[in-house]
Amino acid sequence: MGDAIKLIGIVIVVIGFVCKFDTLAVVVVAGIVTGLVGGMSIMDILSTLGTAFLTNRTATLFVLTLPVIGLCERMGLRDKAVDFIKGIKNATTGRLLAIWQTIRTICSAFSLRVGGHAQFIRPLINPMAQAAAVAKYGEIDDQTEDEIKGMAASTENFGNFFAQNCFMGSSGTLLIVSTLNEIFKSNGIAQEVTANQIALQSIPIAIISVVVGVVYALWYDAKLKKRYKKK
Repeated sequence: MGDAIKLIGIVIVVIGFVCKFDTLAVVVVAGIVTGLVGGMSIMDILSTLGTAFLTNRTATLFVLTLPVIGLCERMGLRDKAVDFIKGIKNATTGRLLAIWQTIRTICSAFSLRVGGHAQFIRPLINPMAQAAAVAKYGEIDDQTEDEIKGMAASTENFGNFFAQNCFMGSSGTLLIVSTLNEIFKSNGIAQEVTANQIALQSIPIAIISVVVGVVYALWYDAKLKKRYKKK
């Protein structure tokens, strides 16, 4: 029971989240209570909290990017993206999805919040991709409809996942930096990783994901053409 009481911090976090209390306050209180139960003094607890904050201070850098991102969205970046896609003439399903993945990748690389399954894929990208197939081949079967749905969803996943770490201030990049530096420090390794290094190493991965996505989308166009040519 003596050791089990030290897990009271987890109970506090669970109760705090269930009751929807302030997240930061809940975590701090849980840390203080856990420290006291574990036999730490107030000064030791404050020192530990301060050290943890300084070690992971880069995780707050994303705040600096919020004004720029907010300004771009306020000036109609999302609307411009919608207008651009709607203005594409005679687009095939594969071409449309390839273009969208490219746009999504570029936006993710600059941490611009243009996209999302609920905001773009379901109401815009998927219907347009379906309509492109219908316009070209007439009525499409359930298999084709499901394939296009899956491909539309994948463009969002690939574009966002593989490009988000290209931005120095993204939460994923900063988490990688903090984690690696902490591991190096705890193991006595004289090495320090910067957000710039992680971002630069992520660029080739993002480019490869776009190339693969575009090639696959164009291949799917050829597959559809072959499928409905037989019919």
